[in-house]
Amino acid sequence: MNFNLTDDQRAVREAVATFAAREIAPNAAAWDRDHTFPVDVFAALGEIGIMGMSVSEKYGGAQLDAISVAISIEEISRADAGVGVTVSVHAGLITRIIEQFAREELRVAYLPKMCAGEWLGGFALTEAESGSDASALRTRAVRDGDHYVLDGRKQWVTNAGFAKALVIFARTGGAGPKGISAFLVDRETPGLMLGRKTEKLGIHSSDTTDVVLEGARVPADRLLGSEGEGYKIALASLGIGRLGIAAQSVGILAACLDTAQAYARDRRQFGSPIGHFQAVAFKIADMAVDLDAARLLLYRAAWMKDQGMQVLDASSKAKLFASTAARKHAAECVQVLGGYGYTTEFPAERYYRDAKITEIYEGTSEVQRILIARELLGRL
Repeated sequence: MNFNLTDDQRAVREAVATFAAREIAPNAAAWDRDHTFPVDVFAALGEIGIMGMSVSEKYGGAQLDAISVAISIEEISRADAGVGVTVSVHAGLITRIIEQFAREELRVAYLPKMCAGEWLGGFALTEAESGSDASALRTRAVRDGDHYVLDGRKQWVTNAGFAKALVIFARTGGAGPKGISAFLVDRETPGLMLGRKTEKLGIHSSDTTDVVLEGARVPADRLLGSEGEGYKIALASLGIGRLGIAAQSVGILAACLDTAQAYARDRRQFGSPIGHFQAVAFKIADMAVDLDAARLLLYRAAWMKDQGMQVLDASSKAKLFASTAARKHAAECVQVLGGYGYTTEFPAERYYRDAKITEIYEGTSEVQRILIARELLGRL
């Protein structure tokens, strides 16, 4: 076993960490406070190759390996988890789906601009009645000549308010997963409208908006894969997407450790830095242990993907552990900072709010346990 990163992977970490420290971290508190979606940052990330990091060079992408993609999302999330999930959905999910399942003319039309950060992508799967049970979705797509007509409402669509390209899942057949298809839908499609903008506990720099479809006419060539393959595309995408959320969680946890360490060295009580007290020191030690464990699970799953191996089980384990650890230690980071941790003067409270969502989206922690248990026990 070799746990060392390659020279290329270290270079990616250094480049993204430098960018995040310069362009993201100084603005993160203001973006969070004002609920700002920092559009210009994504164009700048496009210039350094991050918005197209999963895409082939043929379409203007950087074609990074899965470990480098995870590192990039980790380092961005360390500075701002909201920006991290925007990049994760765009560069980890949407561009990958388009390259793998869209027709060549659509790849040529969309991917170069998406790699440049000029166009963003959104993932529209969840509905009010189909969260964890994605196969129960009700949005319908009816074939009408050389178009499909889509009707329904998608909920909690990351990036929807700013996305040019939306991957939308709709029912073309009967009940159950085999009746679901996936479509690449342009934001300017007649009949597609933005619905309610979701006010959230955290990740305020990320946009979360409903998508309403009322007789939206989508050209038939926007079908991704074949009819009835949508659920398969969704499951494969979510397996990869979990790596992105695990990376986001690792980034939040790393930020918690950075903040707690610095404060424990500088803050003095009873004549000594508070890091000298076991009650504080042990919290920081536990953060460091869980950060290492979360990274190892994440990088192992990403390595497995690079080897062409099945990653559903490994990505579920990485997401489950990393998200649980991020939420737990974000609370401990607030505790280490005491009263200051509860104020907006320090970023600990933002980490605390941002961390919770990692246990929910891309499959709740309960769903991850179900998937892991099924791998071990089968469907009993």
